[in-house]
Amino acid sequence: MHHESLADFLGQAKAALAAGPVAMVFCEDEAEIDTTLRHTLQSGFGCVIAFMPPQFDMAKDLRARVHRIDYDLRVERAVPRAVDAVIEAGPGLWMFYCYNAEYLFYPYCETRSVSEMLAFHTEERRDAMLTYVIDLYAGDLQRSPDAVSLDDTYLDRSGYYAQTRNDAARHNHPKERQLDFFGGLRWRYEEHVPETRRKIDRIALFRAKPGLKLRDDHIFSDEEYNTYACPWHNNLTAALVSFRTAKALKRNPGSTFDIHDFRWHNSTEFEWHSRQLLDLGLIEPGQWF
Repeated sequence: MHHESLADFLGQAKAALAAGPVAMVFCEDEAEIDTTLRHTLQSGFGCVIAFMPPQFDMAKDLRARVHRIDYDLRVERAVPRAVDAVIEAGPGLWMFYCYNAEYLFYPYCETRSVSEMLAFHTEERRDAMLTYVIDLYAGDLQRSPDAVSLDDTYLDRSGYYAQTRNDAARHNHPKERQLDFFGGLRWRYEEHVPETRRKIDRIALFRAKPGLKLRDDHIFSDEEYNTYACPWHNNLTAALVSFRTAKALKRNPGSTFDIHDFRWHNSTEFEWHSRQLLDLGLIEPGQWF
């Protein structure tokens, strides 16, 4: 289903979004667009929207299952503006957003759908879920110079940490149940990453409501949406395993010649299974068993 603009899609959004939960995939380049969309569909999202330039290609088998919107991601605040517009069109629906070459993993995702997980999360009176962006990278940059390989995939098994998130409006008093998380390639190559882009936390799963806005740093205007857990116990968390940082570091002329191999002593092969992420402590099942 092809839409020539976001406005064109929004004109018929009521019928499209009714199939929810809703996933928005923002395609910045042509790397692994089809595998990202297939993974998102297989996770159980009823409505999948792909934002991409008209010249990008999409596999034929996806064209009837994905709402493709012609969209320029180079304009300022392109992603927040699109997310905000879809939120406004679908209040009450659970939504998700990611970029191409990013794959959602949550506890037991091999046997349970995202709808099952979100139903449990809703029962816990949660309207958003913290997701960690876990960097993936190719093991052999000679064979995969863009750092993307689904068959030779690595991630960091340690080196992740959190810091308090301070509230500037309250004399930098720490915000309740909010932390800034760091690690992966953004931490190891921080000299090539602007300070404002070093965090790896993202509220990628959330429930739309009137007036909710996505900020530029992947958190929301409602502070409760930005918390990692409710006040009484730990909640579910998920991960976005992502080639996005590795791609950027190899594409950027300022960093590409400094990086010959992303692997280090804490690298391990990614098994493409939620059990590995649970064992590494990168996702949390909370009370969901």
